[in-house]
Amino acid sequence: MGSRQPYRGLSRKLVIAFDVGTTYSGASYCVLDPGEVPKILRVARYPAQEHLGGDNKIPSILYYDQERVVRAAGAEALQEHVIEQAEDENWVKVEWWKLHLRAKNLPSSHIKDDDIPPLPEGLNAVRVLSDFMKYLFQCTRSYIAESHASGSNMWTSLEDHIEYVLTHPNGWEGRQQQQIRQAAELAGLVPEGLDGQSRLHLLTEGEASLHFCVTTLFASDSFSTPIACTDDCEVEDVTPGYKGVAILDAGGGTVDMSVYSMSLSPSVSVEEIAPAECRLQGSVFVTVRAQQFLKSKLANSQFGTAEMIQQMTNIFDKTTKLGFRNAEDPQYIKFGTRRDSDPEFGIRSGQLKLAGEDIAKLFEPSIEAIAEAFKQQQQASDITISHAFLVGGYASSDFLFLSLQRHPAFSDTILCRPGTQLNKAVADGAVSFYIDHLVKTRVAKVTYGIPVAIRYDSSRLDHIARKKTKILSFSGHWMLPNAFGSILKKARSLCFHCLSAARSPTPPVLSGNPCFRGARIPAASFGNLSDAIWMDTEPDSFTKKCTVYADTSKAAKTLSPQISPSGAEFYRIDYDVVLLFGLTELKAQISWMENGVEKRYGL
Repeated sequence: MGSRQPYRGLSRKLVIAFDVGTTYSGASYCVLDPGEVPKILRVARYPAQEHLGGDNKIPSILYYDQERVVRAAGAEALQEHVIEQAEDENWVKVEWWKLHLRAKNLPSSHIKDDDIPPLPEGLNAVRVLSDFMKYLFQCTRSYIAESHASGSNMWTSLEDHIEYVLTHPNGWEGRQQQQIRQAAELAGLVPEGLDGQSRLHLLTEGEASLHFCVTTLFASDSFSTPIACTDDCEVEDVTPGYKGVAILDAGGGTVDMSVYSMSLSPSVSVEEIAPAECRLQGSVFVTVRAQQFLKSKLANSQFGTAEMIQQMTNIFDKTTKLGFRNAEDPQYIKFGTRRDSDPEFGIRSGQLKLAGEDIAKLFEPSIEAIAEAFKQQQQASDITISHAFLVGGYASSDFLFLSLQRHPAFSDTILCRPGTQLNKAVADGAVSFYIDHLVKTRVAKVTYGIPVAIRYDSSRLDHIARKKTKILSFSGHWMLPNAFGSILKKARSLCFHCLSAARSPTPPVLSGNPCFRGARIPAASFGNLSDAIWMDTEPDSFTKKCTVYADTSKAAKTLSPQISPSGAEFYRIDYDVVLLFGLTELKAQISWMENGVEKRYGL
């Protein structure tokens, strides 16, 4: 990619990005000075991690006391004296809490409620997210104040106008995005109201990783050889023009997959070419499966107690899982002393011996889920996906990377991963998104629409089958309810700031005085049906995304009375439901004409 252009704004601005992950979290930022080329920086120092020489992430862990007050967070929660105090005072440790926010439409049959640590009574996931955001904010403020000349003065001058980029998994949409915005307000990042919300920018982790790869890893305008990649993927590709590129962001909770057509010469051009995918198969689920395996394997051993299994699982998570590379090599969990032995179960001198092939099976669901999603995206793409980039904390697993390289799904694709900075892609890329806005076209992951009633057609068999449900409209037409009016179809591409609109086939009608105060339209989506028509046929395939309200009282005063075939007087107002799709968040509005002028109202 060519060099970034100087910032064209008229005043100094601070942009902060939070990457709140299931297991680890981090922050990046940029001070935008007019006429200066923006430089993305990382918060590289956190409390209780100063001695690590600049670790860019902290554990997504909090301790609450019995009054539900945060007592420790991040790396501070792992200090020995904090753990001791937590035991003495009955503090509650909260981890993996982000999974409680997961979108319910994501495939999750492999996840049981017992697999996710429960939240303390009286706390919900939004509150925990807000508390952790507040901690990240405090760490970021301290780092900037201490790391820049006159940093405290700079922060004071900019803090009321900070722009925030908050990332989330590809599969999170309306409900989860609203929860993130609510948490940001509760954390005090922005004040309540539209002005504060306008400073929050939500972004998928997949697109954030795409920005990181474009601005950091591609060596030339044709990206003939990606820089900073491992030796396993040194490949040269000099084919000119657009290339299909996949971004695989493998994190703690989810694996997010996005595919784009991309050309970096003569200028950067990036378009999404298939619906983004998200799988709940991050690294924590390897650990969950390991715990289940250990419970089964040691069920009849003296070392099969719940406390010992938890200790072994923690060791597996921090050492065995990260170092595993070859299914032919046995692995060891060192958990005790030389006196701890149970040879029948493979335990000698305080360590448990595990067959490499058993460890490999713990990774298989993740590998197959990634491969299956990648094949779906290949099939949905118009161009060949020539390169795929594996980033995120889970990407540091050699076994995951090598297994994907050997998988038939990637046989025609060059799979690479950065040699360094695997877990920093999202936060850095989120700041790049704010500065560069590289993606100009996005693809709808599902079909969006509204519930409507359609005119009864006696020649259609499906209408005849619903004959008993028909209703007579004021205009004298027989209508069938429970239909789905499509506004934006799945896999359709729309450009940046584009919109899609549909006129409601059943405008509100009223008898008597035209005192109509407003329209209330539920917007829904479906993802499991190829051509949905009736919403009551497979109701579980539809998800309510939002309800859009509009005050049309002024327009109601201008309506002229109409007469129905039965002689009844009624009023009619026509409106469109508009979806603004080109941004990273879907926005819904109601549009109508008032005295010859279009009016819009909505989210």
